[in-house]
Amino acid sequence: MTAAAPTQVPARHPSSPRRVPPGIKMVSRFLRLPEPTPAEFRRFGELLTVGDEQMDQLVDWIYEDRDARKPLFERALNDGIATVPEAPSEIREFFEEMETIPDWVDWDKILLGGQLMRSGGADGFSVARDVALMGGYLFSGFNQTLLRTGALEKGSNKRFAETSQWALDVIVPDGLRPGGVGYRSTLHVRFIHSMVRRHVTAMPDWDSEAHGLPINQTDMAATLVGALIAPVATGMGLGMLAAPREYEAAAHLTRYVGRLMGVHDDFLPHSYRDSLRILFQTSRALSTPDETSRALAQPMADDPMAWNYRHLSGIRRRIARSQHLSIATAYLGTAAMKELGVPSALPWYPALRIPYHLVESVFNQLPGGRERAARRGDVSQARFMRTLGEDADIGHSAQHVTS
Repeated sequence: MTAAAPTQVPARHPSSPRRVPPGIKMVSRFLRLPEPTPAEFRRFGELLTVGDEQMDQLVDWIYEDRDARKPLFERALNDGIATVPEAPSEIREFFEEMETIPDWVDWDKILLGGQLMRSGGADGFSVARDVALMGGYLFSGFNQTLLRTGALEKGSNKRFAETSQWALDVIVPDGLRPGGVGYRSTLHVRFIHSMVRRHVTAMPDWDSEAHGLPINQTDMAATLVGALIAPVATGMGLGMLAAPREYEAAAHLTRYVGRLMGVHDDFLPHSYRDSLRILFQTSRALSTPDETSRALAQPMADDPMAWNYRHLSGIRRRIARSQHLSIATAYLGTAAMKELGVPSALPWYPALRIPYHLVESVFNQLPGGRERAARRGDVSQARFMRTLGEDADIGHSAQHVTS
C-alpha cells in the first residue's frame, strides 16, 4: 500500500529541517545520507494527516457491533482466520492479506536480523531506552498523543517495558510468521493505534490543524526505524559491530514488521542504508522539542531509582541512573539533554563497554558465534525486564482507550 496524496500540512511541521541529535548526525555524515528534498520534506508534513486506512476502516466496522465482532477479530488474530469460518468478509479479507507472505520476504534474513538484535542484550535495551525512547521525546508531536492516552499517569517505565516486550516478541525465531508471537503482538499494537486515533481525535482539545492525525504515517515510520534500527545503529558506538549482511538482515526484519504494522510501502526500508535514511530524514522533520518533552523525559530519567535489585538496591539504583544518563548524553548531546530538562553525565558507561563489545564482536563472526551471542542476549534481556519490575502487557498503557 502506498501513501495517498494529501495536501494539508499541520502547524507542527517545521518550516525547514530541524537539528538532529549528534548520534544521528554523525551517522548521516559518515554514510552521506541525503537531506530531504523540499518535496520530500513537505511530504513528511502531509503524511502527518494520514493514518492506517485499512485498519481504521476495520475498527470502525467492528465498533458498529463491538460485542459480536471484536471477539471474531481476536480469534482470527490469536488462532488464524481458518479457525473462524463464520468470519464476515471484512475480517476475513484483512487476515487473509496479513497471513499471505509477500514474495520478497526471506525468513533466513529475518532470523539473522533477530539474532543480531537479541545479541545486543541488556546494552541493546539500554540504547533503545536512553536514545530511541528518551530521544523520541524531542519529537513533541508524538508527545501530544502520549499525554492524551495517560503517559504521565502510567509512567515511562511501563511504556518502556511494553515496548521492550513487543520488540522481544518480533525478534524471537519464527515470531513474525503468521500466528507467531511477534505477528500477533504487532497486529495487536496496530489495532491499538487505530483505537488511539479514534479516541484522541474525538477529544475536544485535539487540534487537527496544529497536530495532524494521532499516530500518523510519518510518526509511524519514524517510530518503526527508531525502535528497531536506531538501537542497532547506535549500538555501533558501544562497539557492538556486525557484518554487512547482518545489518541488511535487521533492515529486512524491520521492513516486514512495518508491513504488518500498517506503514505505507514507500516508508518501508529496502536496505540498511535506506533504513538510516528514513531515520535521518524523518528526524529532520519531527525533532521539535517543547514543554511536553521535559514533562515526559524528566520522570524517565529517575525511573532507575525504583528498579528492582535483590542486593545493594540503593547504590545500584544510583549507578543505574548515572549509567543511563551517560548513554543518553553520549548519543543525544548536552544540548538535547538540556531541552529534555534532564542532567547530562560524562559518558563513562560507553567508555567502559566499548572494549568488551569490540572483542565480543570478533567472536560473534566465528561459526555459530552470532547464535551463541543471541542466546546470551536472551538471558541478559530477560534479566533487564525483571529489573524494570513491570508487568509488560502490550497495550496496557492505553487500556482505557481500548476498553
